[in-house]
Parts: sequence; structure tokens; C-alpha cells
Amino acid sequence: MIRQAVGAIVEQGDTFLLICKTTINTITGKERIKEEWDFVKGGVEQSDANLEEALMRELEEETGSRNYIIMQQYKETISFDFPVHIKEKIGYTSQKTTMFHVCYKGNRTDLQPKDKEVAAFCFVSKEEVITILTHLDTKDFFLKNVIKKELT
Repeated sequence: MIRQAVGAIVEQGDTFLLICKTTINTITGKERIKEEWDFVKGGVEQSDANLEEALMRELEEETGSRNYIIMQQYKETISFDFPVHIKEKIGYTSQKTTMFHVCYKGNRTDLQPKDKEVAAFCFVSKEEVITILTHLDTKDFFLKNVIKKELT
């Protein structure tokens, strides 16, 4: 079964928001994982009216704020298969993530993750994003859709 998800490349000025996840939601509850730096991402729930609503819910869960403006939905998605040991724990074989470009309009004092999956967050320069992100597919997406797009 494919997990439908949403994700946000959050920009504020010349910096980008990254989060550090240390737990995942499994069939039996939350489970600790090795630290992963990523963009805000999460599964679309049945209660979400649309992808934009799912994105705003995820942003609020993982950052504590709804002080965002959705600028665009990227045409390309991030798709990957979960490792076998994760598939069994979460009940999904793969994930397809619809990504959005989002601007954060707050002053950072409202950022306090509600979800215990997120242990930390930081705003970093465009150049630092690639060195901090954990997953290769996410790095590739950022390079193709943000870095190379700005060069053309």
C-alpha cells in the first residue's frame, strides 16, 4: 500500500526550515529512530479535505505554527519504497509525497513542535540544506527544484 504524503520546503527570507525527526508513528505507537533531518512531511489523513489542508495540519503539528503561506505545489513528487523493517511497522510499502513551496511569515517565537516526532528545527542557508538533509531523494528534489531552478 502506498502512503500519500505532503511536504513543505519552507522558506523565510534567504533561509530554509529543516526539522530533526527522532521517532516515527507505527501501527503500535511511536518508535524511536536514528536522527533524520528533513523538510516538514507527513501522511495525508482521511479527515483532510485536500492536500493543502493536510499540509497546513502537518506544518502545525511539526512546528506549532500555522503562520505560513503556500506559494506553489511542485509538479514533481518524492516517491520511495520503505525498507523492509519499516514496512512491517507502519503498514505501507512506499510513499508518494506531494511537495509545496511555503513561506513562513512568523518571527520564529511561535515555533514549538506539537508532535513528539520532532526533536529540533533550524533555519539554514540554501547551501547548507544539502549538507544537512538526511535522505538522498530529498536532496535531489531540492537541488532540481530550488537550486537549479534559480540558476536558469
